[in-house]
Amino acid sequence: MRSRATAYPLVAVLGWGVMFPILASALNRVDPLNLTTARYLLAAVVLVAILLLREGAGAFRHGGRALEVVVLGVVGFAGFNLLTNLALEHAAPQQISLFVATTPVITQLVRWARDGVRPKPLLLALSLVALLGVGLVITRGSLAGLGQFGLGGLMMIGAVLGWGIYTHGASRFGEWSPLRFTTLTALAGTAAMLALSIGADAVGWQHAPAAADLAAVAPQLAYAVLVGAVIAVLAWNTGVQRLGAANAALFMNLVPVTTFAVQIARGYRPEPVELVGAAITIAALIAANLAARPRTTPLPRPSAVTDPIAVTDPVAVSGR
Repeated sequence: MRSRATAYPLVAVLGWGVMFPILASALNRVDPLNLTTARYLLAAVVLVAILLLREGAGAFRHGGRALEVVVLGVVGFAGFNLLTNLALEHAAPQQISLFVATTPVITQLVRWARDGVRPKPLLLALSLVALLGVGLVITRGSLAGLGQFGLGGLMMIGAVLGWGIYTHGASRFGEWSPLRFTTLTALAGTAAMLALSIGADAVGWQHAPAAADLAAVAPQLAYAVLVGAVIAVLAWNTGVQRLGAANAALFMNLVPVTTFAVQIARGYRPEPVELVGAAITIAALIAANLAARPRTTPLPRPSAVTDPIAVTDPVAVSGR
């Protein structure tokens, strides 16, 4: 059963890993804020329609948790996606995706700060090992390149912190379906993105895209909406509910490795140290998930029943 549950975050991180190069190409025609807003306006329509069909209008009630939903939607959806798209203007996709690998550590620290649950030393150590492997993949064994990220790196630190808070928050909505939690937080985040984009357009910080620009990035937008914002997020929140926030977050180490693989498919030729880093990341991820599995002890075998009256005559038993 647990092996099936791991398929959900795996689908999510593979979808997101492919998305970084796709979004980077779309930013050549549409600015980050408007691209993110257009993406989630469309995604929100899809999610609302699915939620109505599956659970009905009653699923849109917040059940006294409206403030928590709004905060998580703004921090997770708006914060992570806006900051990521802005960061892609300052660094290459594979560089930006490196920061996503810090999500397991960030999520465990958020859980520690929020719930007082100390991360297991082994899980924390394996998360750091996986991050080291990702670092080898992206930097080709030279950490000196990390200092060149500048503003893009600072934005991604904020983005990953927001996603770590969102991931931890998702684990606290176990009584909600992943579809309901995703939709309601997406609506809150989309509202924040729309307000910010309108304000940025009004002051001239950015310019509303023309119809021709949106048409030019339609394929990228379709992938970002259907795969990145609907399928991947639903899969992610399902995985968080079934595996827990800390265990699901471990899969984020595969995002930069996937992005790196996409770049290879586009003609990039990796060095041996990069392949070693990818192997380290995957091995650490597998080890962390094996270590996180609860140990089960076999139930004691029932003793043989030697009293035939207790078996055949409950009245006789009660009369003793």
